[in-house]
Formats: sequence, structure tokens, C-alpha cells
Amino acid sequence: MFIKKINKALILSTILIFSLNSCGKNFFKPGDARKNPPDPKLRVQKNIEEGRGFRLMDSVGFGGSGTFEFASSNPLWRASLDTIDFMPLVSVNYGGGIIITDWYSTGSSEESIKISIRFLTNEIRSDALLVKVFNRKCKTQSNCIISEKEGELITELQHKILKTATIYEKQFKANNFVPYRGLENDRKTRKN
Repeated sequence: MFIKKINKALILSTILIFSLNSCGKNFFKPGDARKNPPDPKLRVQKNIEEGRGFRLMDSVGFGGSGTFEFASSNPLWRASLDTIDFMPLVSVNYGGGIIITDWYSTGSSEESIKISIRFLTNEIRSDALLVKVFNRKCKTQSNCIISEKEGELITELQHKILKTATIYEKQFKANNFVPYRGLENDRKTRKN
């Protein structure tokens, strides 16, 4: 009976070790030492002010409700929707990271365009978006030629989205800045 318990414990610990080991690829991301102060207390202050830390009392339930991620809190997502808000949308999937517009034309033109925006990351950077523009030329209702467009429109859309997202992120950080009080408390206790 004792041997069976040991065997079960060994099997369970082996499975646990292998399953936890497989999580290691993207679990720990080392920081850039040039961007972080060497003093640990200043690093804590910086992380909490930027929203990367947590406060213990908030997680226990004394600090209010939890933090939830919605599409409206992602500046890149909001900027993309605001940039193409004049176009009808066919599919908008925040979880899948894609926005697809319907065919759009001005007036009774034979040409129309369709835009798809894929989000490759939530970070605001130049390679975060994959924008595709499709052009449709119709001579009659059933005689249409569809092709993918290259050129200035794609880069203009990307620049506009990234600029707007940067503005939204700066506004969010300015409105949600919470100073860290830990260093002041440490200094007071040291003086006493």
C-alpha cells in the first residue's frame, strides 16, 4: 500500500514537472536594464505607476473591483475603429484581433474598397498591424474584378492608427496615474 502511494506521488510529480516546464517559453520576459533603475524600490515605484504591479489589498478585496480588459481600453483597437468609422463594418472580432469593413464607394462609382486590419500585438509599434486594402471594379453587377491594393493608402492608414493610438495611450496614462507611496513610508520609518 505504501509503495502504491509512492508510485502515485512520483507519477504526479513527474507530470507536474513536465507540465510546468513547458510553460517556460513566454512565462518570464527579462526587462531591459537600461530602461529600469538599479534601485529595487524605484523599480517597484515605476512598475506600479505604469500599471504593471499589483497591490495586495486590492487583490484581497479591500481596494474595490477587479481590473477587466475590454476592447475600449486597448488604444490600438480604439484608434483603428475611429480611423475607419466612416465605413460600414462586416466583422469586428476583438478576441480574434481582426476588423473587416464592407465594400465602400463614394457616390455611384464603379470602384469600391474593402479594408481588413489584423492585430498582431496589443503594443503600439509599427509592426503591430497588418492592413490590407482590396479594390473592386465592376462593369456590371456580376462582372467584378477584385484585387489587393498596394501603396500609399496602407501606409497612411497605419500611420493614422498608430498616431491616434499613441494619443489615446498618453491620455490614459495621464488620467490613471497613481503615485506609489511606498518610498515615502520607508523614509518615514527610517527617520524614526
